[in-house]
Formats: sequence, structure tokens, C-alpha cells
Amino acid sequence: MSVEQPLWRALTAYRVLTMLYAIGLFVAAYSSFARPWLAIAYFAVLAVWTLATLPKVASAARCTKRFLAVDLAVALTGILLTPVADAHWRVLDGGPTLPSIWTAGSVLAYAIKGGWRWAACASLLVGVANVMQRGAFSRDTVHNVLLVCIASIAIGYVVEVARASERTLARALEIEAATRERERLARDIHDSVLQVLAMVQRRGTAIGGEAAELGRMAGEQEVALRTLVAGGLVRTSYAAEDGSRGAAVRMVGEHEEAVGGGAGAGGQGVADGADCDLRLLLAPYAGARVTLSEPGAAVPLAPHAAGEVAAAVGAALDNVRKHVGADARAWILVEDEPDTVVVTVRDEGPGIPRGRLAQAEGEGRLGVALSIRGRLRDIGGTAELISVPGQGTEVELRVPRTARDIRGKAEAER
Repeated sequence: MSVEQPLWRALTAYRVLTMLYAIGLFVAAYSSFARPWLAIAYFAVLAVWTLATLPKVASAARCTKRFLAVDLAVALTGILLTPVADAHWRVLDGGPTLPSIWTAGSVLAYAIKGGWRWAACASLLVGVANVMQRGAFSRDTVHNVLLVCIASIAIGYVVEVARASERTLARALEIEAATRERERLARDIHDSVLQVLAMVQRRGTAIGGEAAELGRMAGEQEVALRTLVAGGLVRTSYAAEDGSRGAAVRMVGEHEEAVGGGAGAGGQGVADGADCDLRLLLAPYAGARVTLSEPGAAVPLAPHAAGEVAAAVGAALDNVRKHVGADARAWILVEDEPDTVVVTVRDEGPGIPRGRLAQAEGEGRLGVALSIRGRLRDIGGTAELISVPGQGTEVELRVPRTARDIRGKAEAER
């Protein structure tokens, strides 16, 4: 049941009770009315309208805009007829209008149906009508109008928040159900397809010949599928974001397209905002020739810092393919320390001769200096390159947990 449904039920009872109350006030002061027949005619219309339209205020779907307009017109008509039907001295003394507090029910219907903005508009019309029937501003008139206005706006705002919360909960449950289904499929894939691919790889390698090529392809597909399954098994957390028309739910930690941020893996980036999981940006680099070892839990980093680290890893792997060979193997190790995130990229190449990096920089080739060390320096991290001839090359990227876009911050301050 909708959280606003009890409000509609309360409004239904309120309209009936306030109609009886308004009629009771008229009966008690019948002898004071200048034209009681006019008041009787109005109350007959009011009673028929209130009872006939009870289904209209049973839910938001039934409460249409046309009904709200006519309902408010009935209330305003009663207010403006008061100085005609009632005695002049009673109007000047601040006597009740013909519909009395029944008018508040009409305004509350606007609040529950359309929120606080609709309630404010309806309250404004009621206030203008009250001033017109009194002929001037008075303390009682202003007090009553402000009371109705504040109450209806508050209820309208509460209804908007309740609806936003409902949408947030529904979306979160939907995402949770989809995540559970994805995990179930991932388990099934792990228990069947991955095992078959691994067996094909082993048997193909053992047989040799064309079967070895088939085994190699099966191994590549196993690695790619295992990476996809591992990404699907990452537990996703959710956060509600309030908007002008309600709340929305987004996944915290999933990478989005960059908005002025650094490029991440595969040409993707991350948007500014909450920390994202570095593993999601590094996962696309894993393959048959690249082994990715990562913690079992998320590795949170600021979006820009995570994007720069992923781009530096991509640059290091590009160097491996360029200088070692397209078939060279490489390893990526992610370590999540209390205050630092360490990402190590190691290859099986011949290593870099002593002084070769300085010579490359002098020749204007700044791949390591800018693409790797420059990126880490901009976010407050460090990049250390260790290479021993004949034993491969290792690039160690260290990023503090609180890393941010230091270069962009400095430019903004200037």
C-alpha cells in the first residue's frame, strides 16, 4: 500500500466531518442570517457535492485535476457568498464563512495530489477570496489564511518526500533482485562453462597441433569470461539522490563516463563524486596474456585518481606490447594498504638498459615521464620503475588513499 493512502482516507473523513460542522454552525446562527435561503441552497449543493465525490478523494489516481478545480471553485463560491447571505455585522466581527474549515479539505487535496507547489497556489486563491469577502485585511483573516497555507504546504512537502522514498525503495529492490539474478547466473557459468573451457585448454595444449590453437583460444575466452563473472560478483552498494521530482538510486562504485576526468580503462572514465572501485577500471586489461591479481573487496579511490591510475597502467602495458612484443606476458598486482593503494605492473621482457629512459627523454619520447610518472605526480602519488637487464621490468604505482586532482585544484585556485 502506498504511504500516502492513509492521507487520502483521512481526507475523506475530514471532508464529511467538516461539512457537518459547517452546517451545524449555520443552524446555530440561523436567525442572524440576512438571506438564509441562499445559505440553505449553498449547503445543499455542498452536501451533495461532498458525498458524491467521496470516491474522488479515495486515491491519487481518482483525484483528477478537473475535480480539484471544481472542488476549489465550490469552496471559493461559498466564501464569496458569505457577505451576501450572512448579516453584515457578523462578517465585520470575523464570523465564519459558509464553508468554514471545509475549505481546508479542498486545499489539502491539492497538497496530497500535487505537492507543496499546488498547495501554495490553492492557498493563495483561498486567501484572496477571504480578503474579498471581508472587504479588508484583518488579523483573524491573515491568521486563518497563513494557518491553512503553512499546513497545506507542509503536508504537500511530506507527500513529495514520501513518494520519492517509495521510488527509491522500489528502484533499490529492483536493482537488488537483478544483482541476485546476475550472481546466480555467474555461479552457473562458473560451475559449467568455465570448467569446460579450462578442460579444452588443457587437452588442446596436451594434444598439440591445431588442437593447441583451439586450446589457446579457449584459454583466452576463459580469462575474459572469468573477468566478466568476477565483475558481476562484486557486491554493489546503493545511494539515493534526491531530485526536483523525486529520488533516484545509483550504484556506488560503478564507473561512469568522464565529465572532465581522466580516461580510464578502455577509453572510459569516471565522473566526479563518490569514490569508485579501482578494480572495475583495471578489469578490462585482464586477458590471456595479462594476469590481474586483486583483493576480494573493493579498492575505493577518488574518481579522478582511479582514472589516472588506470590510464598509467594502460600506458605501462602499451610499453610492454611495444618493446617486448604482442605475445609478451604481463602481470598486474593490486594491493590495498591502509593509507596507500599500490598497483604493480610486471613483464617478462629483457629489461631496460641502464640510461635508456634518460636517453628517450632527451630524444623527446616522454611516454614514461608523462603518461606514467606525470599522471601519478598530478594526483599526489609516485611511480617507480625497476628494471634489471634480462629479468623484465616492474612499474610500481603508489597512490595515497586521499589522492585528488592536485593539478586541477591548483589551476582552480589560480
